[in-house]
Amino acid sequence: MRFAGKVAVVTGAASGIGKAAVLKLAGEGAHVFAADIDEAGGQALAAASNGRIEFIRCDVTVASDIEALMNEAAKRGGGIDIVFNNAAAGGDRAPIDEITPDGWDWTMNLVLKSVAMGIRYAAPHMKGRKGAAIVNTASVAALGAGYSPTAYAVAKAGVLHLTKVAATDLAQYGIRVNAICPGFINTNIFTTSLEVPDESKDAAKAVIAEMSAHAQPVARGGQPEDIANAVAYLASEEASFMTGTHMLVDGGLTIGQRHAWDPEAPGLFDALIAMEDAAKAGAAA
Repeated sequence: MRFAGKVAVVTGAASGIGKAAVLKLAGEGAHVFAADIDEAGGQALAAASNGRIEFIRCDVTVASDIEALMNEAAKRGGGIDIVFNNAAAGGDRAPIDEITPDGWDWTMNLVLKSVAMGIRYAAPHMKGRKGAAIVNTASVAALGAGYSPTAYAVAKAGVLHLTKVAATDLAQYGIRVNAICPGFINTNIFTTSLEVPDESKDAAKAVIAEMSAHAQPVARGGQPEDIANAVAYLASEEASFMTGTHMLVDGGLTIGQRHAWDPEAPGLFDALIAMEDAAKAGAAA
């Protein structure tokens, strides 16, 4: 019961990583305020919790909603100890030479500004509270190209840097700020980002789950609980000497090219040797 007596706020709480984090924190004693635009999902989560979880509707693209969320959670809970700024989606998928200004702004608002405002409006309610901790969801997309659409990757890189500078701003108040970088996690973000029709979502999720089992050295797809466990660690006293940094939870996805961990995949050197052998064979013929 690492979080007994603690008050936590989680955004994007009705499904996926957010839901897993809510259940993890509440399961270890926290009073959790679960925020989402999915009212049905959020209410169902709260209804099954025997009062340990309360739902508050919040659209994180609206700063006043975030302010109201933090104020209400602090009012009901007597303050805030833990914040998990998690809500996001894939954003605009256009490449940099095609994206519109509106598409860019929408993605930054949803993925980056929402985290900034989550920190902004939670911090006043966290100052001076022992063990106060903020965790932000970044992504492997923040660490390199090729993992996501461009605008999303840039926004998540912003989340990483925001985590660092916010940690310095808030250190004087005893508030730690860290981020987590998930890899290929089986959640609704993929079917939502790809605008998969409702009737096809189950089939699409099955395909994604099968693909993700072969996407990295750990031979299974990442699960929301994998991220929730890491979030709980960063929010706990066990991580009290960590701030301004990030935790990579990706099953090894970012290790390198597939040949680095898959003996069946040819590496660049192997390909060059094969080309040399082919050239020699052609010359001999």
